[in-house]
Amino acid sequence: MRMLSVIRTPRRLNRSFAVSFLLFVLLGLFGCFMALPLIFTVNNAFKPLDELFIFPPRLFVNNPTMDNFFDLVALMGNSWVPLSRYIANTLLITIVGTAGHILLASAAAYPLAKYRFRGSRSLFAIVVLSLMFSGHVTAIPNYMVMSWIGWINTHASIIVPSLAFPLGLFLMKQFMEQIPDALLEAAKIDGANEYRIYWSIVMPNVKPAWLTLMILQFPMLWGSDGGNFIYSENLKTLHYALGQITAGGIARAGVGAAIALLLMIVPITLFIISQSSVMQTMATSGMKD
Repeated sequence: MRMLSVIRTPRRLNRSFAVSFLLFVLLGLFGCFMALPLIFTVNNAFKPLDELFIFPPRLFVNNPTMDNFFDLVALMGNSWVPLSRYIANTLLITIVGTAGHILLASAAAYPLAKYRFRGSRSLFAIVVLSLMFSGHVTAIPNYMVMSWIGWINTHASIIVPSLAFPLGLFLMKQFMEQIPDALLEAAKIDGANEYRIYWSIVMPNVKPAWLTLMILQFPMLWGSDGGNFIYSENLKTLHYALGQITAGGIARAGVGAAIALLLMIVPITLFIISQSSVMQTMATSGMKD
């Protein structure tokens, strides 16, 4: 009997032009809808007061003006603490907190990802479990710890707790596990120590991960107002100072719109610069042996 073998090749599904165009239009509509808050905030910053309170509200400004920004500069000029002081405090908290968290999270994730030692799984399980608790749950314990140490009314009370953000360690560990062990072994054979491997090999390979972590951590610290940890006016952040201006009532609605744009533009600019790396983090499957 003659045997005939039939080799079946998988059929490749091709979308028609009409379906592709429909998907493009649908995604474009969703993109425009998601961009509406940003467009509305930008236009509000340049609206005069009569357009801010018009009903129904208009998306685009008819008579753009810079008066809102001029009023903001005038109000901050009358403050006994200069605006530059608030900006310096915010930059100190944001930069030190973000950079410190990336270094601490990556340094802790490296041994958890590439070495097996007693208690490593338990430590990582604790990290995963801590992801379940929000900042509101840990606010009182954080305040008590900062009070015992004597760091209340200092920038350290904001910076140090941000270093222990558990999502950073989880993200870095999961990404470091995808680096081939053969690459690290080759570096050891060439004479590189653990610190050289960590800084020159591991960190460049997980660049998309720590850039994503930077985007997650930066806006959180940038928008911090000090809460119940900072009381001195000289140590307050820009978010707190601008928030006090908007508390002046309806007469400062235009200034409040300008403040909303200023507080939003820095994180958005950072995201635009790092967007390609963030997309790579979400799409990549890591390196393979």
